[in-house]
Amino acid sequence: MATVINISDLRVEYPSRELGSKTKVAVDGLSLDVQQGQIFGFLGPNGAGKTTTMNVLLGFVEPTAGNATIFGVSVTDKSARQRLGYLPELTYYYKFLTPEELLRFYGKLFRIPKAVLEKRIDEILAMVELQDARKRQIKTFSKGMQQRAGLAQALINDPDLLILDEPTSGLDPIGRMKVRQIIQRLKNEGKTILFSSHELGEVETICDRVCIIHQGTLREMGTVQDLVARHQCNLEQVFLRVVGYEGAVPSRPGGVTV
Repeated sequence: MATVINISDLRVEYPSRELGSKTKVAVDGLSLDVQQGQIFGFLGPNGAGKTTTMNVLLGFVEPTAGNATIFGVSVTDKSARQRLGYLPELTYYYKFLTPEELLRFYGKLFRIPKAVLEKRIDEILAMVELQDARKRQIKTFSKGMQQRAGLAQALINDPDLLILDEPTSGLDPIGRMKVRQIIQRLKNEGKTILFSSHELGEVETICDRVCIIHQGTLREMGTVQDLVARHQCNLEQVFLRVVGYEGAVPSRPGGVTV
């Protein structure tokens, strides 16, 4: 399979606000790759460097050292983002807009021809099950509906790669199921999806591969089945153990979880 995302020895430093320290290292020598058509879970505790890494891929942050490419193009090149869609953890849209107005606005930013755009809007609203609410203002939407409107926005340019930051955060079980179904449908269409999540049950259900980063470094990577077999416990316990949480379930000699 073709490599969609390649990150090699990535390092990102910020000016530090701490007394006596000049810089803070957010990402330290991170290397990973994401293959075409995969759903890749990007895991780690708060402050692990996930958001910084995604911001590098999105062109919001310049790396201090190392390289990152999307479809073989450096992320420092604006053209790398032409085939990319992004859903932030917190969506800030003008609440007086309707879903179709929101999509029309973003479609114009991508310079999508009007006839193509209107057809695309119809298709996407049907996909995210907002066709019956297309003329309602977003401020009247539930959290789940707002999240699906955000997904629709991320899809307007028909991207080959989607970066989703906590796509199911704060949703009820039905809302999570709807978003999960959309993500699975996008995978079936051949799209590649990188998403960050603390909902490890969601990750276990839909991800082909996952990685766990902590303090800016890669600690584990592989399929969920590989990680579970390697540590002889469920993904949640793998995560807690990898990040050094003292409450993680220990394992006996031979890999049997206590």
